[in-house]
Amino acid sequence: MKRLLILLIVLCSFVPAQAQDGDLMIAQAANFMPAMQEIIPAFEKDSGLKVQVTYTSTGKLYGQIINGAPFDIFLAADTLRPERLYAEKIAEKPFVYAKGRVVLWTRNEHFCKKPWKEIVTNHTVSHVALANPETASYGTVTKEMLKKEQLWTAMQPKLAIGQTISQVFQYAATGAADVGFCAYSYMFTPQAKEGCCVPVNEAAPVIQKACIISGTEHLDAAETFVLYLSSPTVTAIKHKYGYE
Repeated sequence: MKRLLILLIVLCSFVPAQAQDGDLMIAQAANFMPAMQEIIPAFEKDSGLKVQVTYTSTGKLYGQIINGAPFDIFLAADTLRPERLYAEKIAEKPFVYAKGRVVLWTRNEHFCKKPWKEIVTNHTVSHVALANPETASYGTVTKEMLKKEQLWTAMQPKLAIGQTISQVFQYAATGAADVGFCAYSYMFTPQAKEGCCVPVNEAAPVIQKACIISGTEHLDAAETFVLYLSSPTVTAIKHKYGYE
């Protein structure tokens, strides 16, 4: 309650004239895009601030930040890179803002009731979309799970690598891949209703951390947004898209 009271006080302190000077630039992991597209308009309405967001893989955003990209906040899809920025004194102390999970999605209704292992090893499935394990956290988690299940080597000829989790979903949705290891958050989009998702319970939860970039010129605005992430509005949106 104390944090929410502070949030309300901070939000009320902003007026439209100040908002023009307090624009935020946010680096956002692509998996959180469906939720963020609802969070940003709500935040802008409540705070009077204007926000610009760049959506791509966590690894690419991390690379841009360490090379001086002028972001104010980094919302990653892992814990590693925000913690690394903090250790390098490039960012403030990270915090968990969401926990996501991996599912298998397909437009092929024939697979809807089958276990995911049976689907990906089916001889009729020639392409399985996966986010790049080197740069996208959902791909990293999926790769670790496939290795644990002793399927990684066998899957190599079938893998269609997307640079972001958003691209993975598009591969599966357009038929470029038969199925895709996707973020559960995408299952709540209109396009996802054209197919079905299968649980991948063996995959670890994707714990996502965020951090304010050190030296930002928009510290007050960044702190206001961070507080907003714990508001009832954002909590409801996160739950809507399957995040804890």
